[in-house]
Amino acid sequence: MDSKRLIKLSFNPSGLEKWRINDFSIRYKLIVLLLLISIVPSIGLSILTSMTVERIIEKQVTENTLQLIGQVNKTLESYANNMQNISYLISFNPEIKSFIDQTQDSKPSGETDSYEMKEFLRNLTTLYPEVAGILVVNSSGKYVSNELYSDSNKNLTQEKWYKQAEENKGIFKILGHPFNRDVKSYVQYKDSDVISVVRAIIDPETQKVKGVVLIDLKLRVIAEATKDARLGKTGYLMVLDERGENIYTPAKKLIKRFPLEWAAGGEAGTFFRQINGSKTQFIYQKSSFTNWTTVGVFPSNEAVSEVKEINFYMISFVFIVCLIGVTASYYLSNSMSRPIGQLMSFMNKAETGDLSVRYRGERKDELGMLGRSFNKMLIQINHLISLTEKQERQKREAELRSLQEHIKPHFLYNTLDTINWMARKQGAEDVADLVGSLSKLFRIGLSRGHDVISLSEEIEHIQSYLQIQKARYKDKLNYTLDVDPHIKNVIIPKLVLQPIVENAIYHGIKERRGPGHILIKAEDWVGDIMIRVTDDGKGISRDKLTVLQENLGTPLSEDEERITLGYGMRNTQARIKFTCGERYGLYIDSEEGKGTTVSILLPRESNDIREKDIKR
Repeated sequence: MDSKRLIKLSFNPSGLEKWRINDFSIRYKLIVLLLLISIVPSIGLSILTSMTVERIIEKQVTENTLQLIGQVNKTLESYANNMQNISYLISFNPEIKSFIDQTQDSKPSGETDSYEMKEFLRNLTTLYPEVAGILVVNSSGKYVSNELYSDSNKNLTQEKWYKQAEENKGIFKILGHPFNRDVKSYVQYKDSDVISVVRAIIDPETQKVKGVVLIDLKLRVIAEATKDARLGKTGYLMVLDERGENIYTPAKKLIKRFPLEWAAGGEAGTFFRQINGSKTQFIYQKSSFTNWTTVGVFPSNEAVSEVKEINFYMISFVFIVCLIGVTASYYLSNSMSRPIGQLMSFMNKAETGDLSVRYRGERKDELGMLGRSFNKMLIQINHLISLTEKQERQKREAELRSLQEHIKPHFLYNTLDTINWMARKQGAEDVADLVGSLSKLFRIGLSRGHDVISLSEEIEHIQSYLQIQKARYKDKLNYTLDVDPHIKNVIIPKLVLQPIVENAIYHGIKERRGPGHILIKAEDWVGDIMIRVTDDGKGISRDKLTVLQENLGTPLSEDEERITLGYGMRNTQARIKFTCGERYGLYIDSEEGKGTTVSILLPRESNDIREKDIKR
């Protein structure tokens, strides 16, 4: 038998025990159970509440932001509507109408000096302070204004803003910030400080453009309408025109430009984007009147104060529940597991052989009943042990008396010595050797009634047996003994080799054609003793070997007959396991036509075992 197979049979194949909840003590089970009952629902409820509140508040924030954006849009639409009304008022003024009706042939292009028209336009800017400037241009290129003027002699009808007004056919149009136009302001407004709107004045009969009204709206009023609308700590509102250009953005902003394709989902909506590695929420709403889009921008990780406050209360609640749960679970589990631990300590002492321990307690619950049953069990065990020892002693004495009655050792030894001396006197050395081997065989086999002997005595006994068998089978039987001298004095159960060697001779060597050989090898094996009996006989068939191995794994019954397959080896296996432990015993390996190996694993005990056995 190879070493791998032996180790597999002797030890746990996996090397590791599976994790099982039943391996934990009842104290830890109670602690875990109480913690699960108290803490897990609290944590789950807190998480669920926090998520629900956060979702509700997030929804409310979105709705409130949309309402805020809607109010800002209404304000912006109000300003745009005022600009449109101003353009209509200008076109209805008689002096302006007369100015608009002038043709190109009347006077060259340039600024008119009409005081009445300028005064009218100044009055409009006074009435509407959000207006930065008003410019009216007729088809001949002449213009009139309160604050605006042409920076060159270029005809203003060629300006891009004038062309855009013509293309819109009298419909009010918001242009956005002025760009590269030939119009300046006396107040020195920058292009980024105003928003330009235009409307062409159409002849109702010919549908021709008679002139264009240009109005600059102060960006300040748009900024005032949006800058006070704060979203969280760093959130803000920005206003875009229909081309996606910035109408208004604050000085500190998260993004420089908002692509209009982000808001292609409809007139209003919300979405998230990763901006500079941070998740940012966008809420937008488009104005149908101005075609402007107002966008709210704020980091999504900025929790509103209500969410933070609720989370604080939730965390505090969970902490208090955990503290109470841990304390209560420890106290309750300790009060329930302490009596069980005491009873376990009594059982451990009983396992070590101290059967005098007794449970002392006045409890009337299940633990008290268990303790009193434990006391009764120990009393009964003591009684059974005493009875078993008495019966075993009587049985051994009866066996010894019976053996002494059937075989008188001294008479037998003296008779064999007499036969040995007479044989040698007659020159029959072979007979003398055979009688000497038989004498040793009886002497070691009886061994004064002891159940264990040294390995050297066991080897001497089997050598005498082989010498007797060698006298019978002559050259057909050969054998070799190989024993490690360091283990010769080790104590083992007696007569463990004879049944195995007997099987090797009668079922192996005898059935073989020609001479056979038996090797008996004893050696140290990882702190134990390994004895192998190997023959090159007939071997054992696979089916018969399987049955024999199964029989070795089952205990002998009292009424089993001796004709059972492998009875002698099963008897030896039972004696080894009873004497040495379950991990020791016989292991068979055979191949038909090549031979059989029987391995015997025995413990390496010290010599005081033999002394105790002898004294007993």
